[in-house]
Amino acid sequence: MKKTASILLLLFAFTFTTQAQQKKRNKKPNFSIEQRTELAVKRMTLALDLSDKQQDEIKPLLMAQAQDRKAAMKKRKALRDEEKKLSADELFAMKNQQLEAKIEFKNKMKDILKAEQFEKFEKMAKKRKQKWKQMLKRKGMKKRMGNRRGR
Repeated sequence: MKKTASILLLLFAFTFTTQAQQKKRNKKPNFSIEQRTELAVKRMTLALDLSDKQQDEIKPLLMAQAQDRKAAMKKRKALRDEEKKLSADELFAMKNQQLEAKIEFKNKMKDILKAEQFEKFEKMAKKRKQKWKQMLKRKGMKKRMGNRRGR
């Protein structure tokens, strides 16, 4: 009788914690590209003290970047669903295109922002990259991603 009660208690506790974890995952709102861009411009305005002109120049850049990111995510998801692996040349072309887009974005931001604003923007980007790496490390994603690539 004690064994049955303890098994039921463990089963209930396991079910309860699983349900709680699933609810946490679904709390993130799904904003449109326009909404995300608007929020990003406002965050940058607060952090970098942007003028109205700078905001108007940055908004289309962020919108294009978000659209490109969304298209790339759809493409990766389609490849993952098909369980198709990219060849070395295709992977090189994709990485090369990503880096070119980053360089182009950085150069345009450098033209729009003042020198001190750009320095602060660079520091913010560096912090964001470090946060992302820490999050991946906590979740164990870095190891899994590295193993998938054969490293």
